[in-house]
Amino acid sequence: MTPAPAFHHHDIMVKENPMKTKASTIPDDNPKRKAVFARPDADQNLTHLGIVGDTYTILLTGQDTAGRFCLIDMLIPPGGGPPPHRHDFEEMFTLLEGKIEFIFRGVKSALRAGETVNIPANAPHQFHNLSRRPARLLCLCSPAGQDEFFKAVGIPLEHRTSPPPKLDQTAQAAFRKKAEKLAAKYRTELLPP
Repeated sequence: MTPAPAFHHHDIMVKENPMKTKASTIPDDNPKRKAVFARPDADQNLTHLGIVGDTYTILLTGQDTAGRFCLIDMLIPPGGGPPPHRHDFEEMFTLLEGKIEFIFRGVKSALRAGETVNIPANAPHQFHNLSRRPARLLCLCSPAGQDEFFKAVGIPLEHRTSPPPKLDQTAQAAFRKKAEKLAAKYRTELLPP
């Protein structure tokens, strides 16, 4: 992703941060970090990936956020969603469109458009689109790292709404084997169905 240009105003010179008091515990601004704008329907530099039949677009990477979090736009077709898994980082979902069923520690709950759920680190979970229309979620993982896992296992796609290729049983088994091999590196554990 190409970072957005830095904001400069050459008519004003500020020697000190006027908003920072001497007693502040907040570090100084890091001018080397730039604002990053993610425009999923227009930005040709975003990464779009096919994962378990869903389409994931990496909006913000760990590199964009100094490792604090990553943000992923997920398009889940009817019947789609990941298998049971868990990881040692927080994962928050905000549903933008559709209806999703979350299974958290074996308990099913519905999530509707405009609602948010946070999945605590280490908890087993999964979700499914049980509706007849695609569902769209924003997934925030903190700290970052899940973005790198998805890049390592995903199938590159052209656009945010591109459907991933249909995988036959052999290709599905190869995908699962690759994901299982890499999961521990990215602090993720795939659980039995």
